[in-house]
Amino acid sequence: MLPSTPDEKQAIIDYMDDQAPDLKVEFLQKVYVENVLSHQHAVWDVHTNVDRWWVITNPTNLYSQEQFPNLDLAVTFHVGLCLRIPRGERTKIMELEAEPFLACFRHLAEATEALSTAQEVTDFQAIGVRCREVLLAFTGAAQTVMPWTETVETKPKQADFKAWVDHVCGATLPGPSQKERRHLFRTLLIEAWTISNWLTHAKMSTWYDAEAATSTVEHALGLVTSLAVRHVRDVPEACPSCGSNRLLPQRGENTAVPAVIWERSVCSKCGWTGDPVPVLAEPEAYTTEDEREPPDGECVIPQVPLRKLQRPGEPKE
Repeated sequence: MLPSTPDEKQAIIDYMDDQAPDLKVEFLQKVYVENVLSHQHAVWDVHTNVDRWWVITNPTNLYSQEQFPNLDLAVTFHVGLCLRIPRGERTKIMELEAEPFLACFRHLAEATEALSTAQEVTDFQAIGVRCREVLLAFTGAAQTVMPWTETVETKPKQADFKAWVDHVCGATLPGPSQKERRHLFRTLLIEAWTISNWLTHAKMSTWYDAEAATSTVEHALGLVTSLAVRHVRDVPEACPSCGSNRLLPQRGENTAVPAVIWERSVCSKCGWTGDPVPVLAEPEAYTTEDEREPPDGECVIPQVPLRKLQRPGEPKE
């Protein structure tokens, strides 16, 4: 049995109560954890008063142990299901927890959609333009949420992409110990910018060039946006209490400020929780004079269950 916190156990119990209200959880334990493509999936063995289930997290789903008597089979199926979610069921842009950088992903979605129908050089050039817009949208948002801290005289022009990339990397990864990380993120962004500019003007480009540009931009944007979001929301590099890297975001609402969503970091190992910070959808919201205080008490954390192979209580086939 693997160690688990009371909050982790309660989350699994709450999930089972939501999915199987007619069943009573009598025993549960975390039995396995595996990292697949930067996602950690935890497997829980759940005993109810009727039968047994595997509950696998990130995203959470449950599998009958009668259908999946082998744990490895259940994990393999779960990972495959996550990778093959139908396109129409993929997370919508506005549902991404990437505020205030959602505009970047709207531009990226347009570039990806254009790639699916591109056939001629002019189509590929247009995709290059869209890729440039993705990257400029990112630095544009970053200029607002991570404003220039040095003298006005040294502030780069708004369209100086490379200078703002240096600023973002320096602000999010400060200090000599972060040198290699800064180099990695800066190189990814600069190379994405270079291939996008080339594609915009290339007269002998191919569909594969356009695919390479969109894939490079998507990869760079995903990594650097995650970095910037953690910086904006004051997420520590490790748990201040136990030093674990198992920090997860939790969102909630405060009835006193119903229009604002709050987010805090939670350590899944020791249960430490950070201070809630407001999640603002638009970069401009970070420039207002409104000072928002963290809500008192516990946040209300919404949960969205996924589809299941077999619903508890349904006749077994």
